[in-house]
Amino acid sequence: MSPGRHRVLLVEDDAGIREGISELLAFEGYEVDRAANGAEALDRLRDGARPGLIVLDLVMPVMNGAQLLSRLRGEPGLADIPVVLMTASLPSGPRLPPASGYLSKPFELSELLGLVERHCGAPGLAISGI
Repeated sequence: MSPGRHRVLLVEDDAGIREGISELLAFEGYEVDRAANGAEALDRLRDGARPGLIVLDLVMPVMNGAQLLSRLRGEPGLADIPVVLMTASLPSGPRLPPASGYLSKPFELSELLGLVERHCGAPGLAISGI
């Protein structure tokens, strides 16, 4: 995956949610890469896959969203990538980790698209003439 402003890395352990969001973003014209957990996402990012935005589930196995966000913020070359956190339940502790945006599941698709467009710009529809 080459770097790109209109590229989104979606990190979500639920395959159905991951697929649905991926299809929506692809239909809107964004390039989407997917990871099932934080460790998989970190590997993709370290391999040179720099997205314009990371949409990150907070509660996942292997490496959760808070752990991934902490790792990203401490790693040169990855620290400045905007991250939007998604969560169905607030984590234990005083507050959510600092991020570029937050989505509380369930969320309106327009909320997601608004955050993605704010950070990645609007690439236009992938399918024209509809």
